[in-house]
Amino acid sequence: MVDQPASIGALPLAVARDMGCPVAYLPGLTMHRIADLYPGEAKTDAKDAFIIADAARAMPHTLRAIDGEDETIAELEMIVGFDDDLVGEATRVANRLHGLLTQTHPSLERVLGPRLQHPAVLAVLERFGSPAQIRKAGRRRLVTLLRPTAPRMAERLVEEIFDALDEQTVTVPGTEAAALIVPSLAASLTSELDQRKLLARRIEELLEGHPLSKVLTSMPGVGVRTGARTLIEVGDGSTFPTAGHLAAYAGLAPATRSSGSSIRGEQPSRRGNKQLKRAFFLSAFAALGDPASRTYYDKKIAQGKHHTQALLCLARRRADVLFAMLRDGTSAPAAAQSSRSTRSPPPVTATGTASAARRPTPATPWSWRTSCAPTCTPTGPCLPTQNPPRTSRSWPELSRTPSGPGNSSPIRSAPSCASTTPPPCRPSRANKVA
Repeated sequence: MVDQPASIGALPLAVARDMGCPVAYLPGLTMHRIADLYPGEAKTDAKDAFIIADAARAMPHTLRAIDGEDETIAELEMIVGFDDDLVGEATRVANRLHGLLTQTHPSLERVLGPRLQHPAVLAVLERFGSPAQIRKAGRRRLVTLLRPTAPRMAERLVEEIFDALDEQTVTVPGTEAAALIVPSLAASLTSELDQRKLLARRIEELLEGHPLSKVLTSMPGVGVRTGARTLIEVGDGSTFPTAGHLAAYAGLAPATRSSGSSIRGEQPSRRGNKQLKRAFFLSAFAALGDPASRTYYDKKIAQGKHHTQALLCLARRRADVLFAMLRDGTSAPAAAQSSRSTRSPPPVTATGTASAARRPTPATPWSWRTSCAPTCTPTGPCLPTQNPPRTSRSWPELSRTPSGPGNSSPIRSAPSCASTTPPPCRPSRANKVA
């Protein structure tokens, strides 16, 4: 057992697998909390080794099993991790370029900023680092430079550049120094984007060679990078007993906050696998072009949720579909149809129509439920009580699955008034006196 499965722990794990020994690891946060149970404030390697060994003996449920990874997933994990690093570096360099252009020539930044990662714009900034150098090059030279990478945009972009240069006649101090930095940053950004293109091709090759490739990519909104990240973090899904466990692991299931008389209902989870949650969120955003996903998103918006909340609800629903896909080995349409067919039909209202039950509830910050117990008036029929009790904050759709580990039973909500038979009317006090 090790305290980290990668880096320095990769070789011991490989040796243990080669010898046929079962392997597991203790997460760092779990180990830190277990260490608080032992006396003393010392932090040594010997004490850490003792805590890890004692946790494996006394608390085996805190360990995480490490399955034997095949070469494809191991290579994907390394390449996707490097691609994530390149994304951060490219964002940092692009922000630096935006800042320099805004400081020296804001009008030029308004033209080049939205197209900063275009090869034609990077070629201009790599060759000419200041507005004076761009003006000195002339229109014809710029068109010749831009035409190989932007054949249809070259003339229009050059005209926009020179129109922006004419808007500013004052030279900002530090422009000459920025002319030395901008070409270097543009070359660095070009190199990072080219590396990402090479990695994308390799990731696509590895993903297509995996047996679960067609299952993952058949889901709307799942591309090469999000599919690879999902495959790395989830695998074949066999480690999750239910879809709720998968959602809790990804940080998509709400966390219940209640203690005694303090009832705050469900709140968004702050834990979970951040990378997997990001993959679910990005794929849900990309799936808005799918009719079924868009319908569910619009339904959440109609219930009063803002854009981010609606996307999280959609990501939570897609976690159920993904779990069904991995469990049955089916594509997205069949899995989605199976998921919809297993759901219970909407409750029938007192009028006998189911359309009213599917109608979205009005958006309110708190969920108020009308009491099912009627009251009688001396001369009229039974009416619902006018002062309904206050209940906890509701979170529809997300509160169906618990977020705690080991709890696979769904959370049952209280029955609605429309789906229950009202109790018989009790005579009021006025009727008794009469």
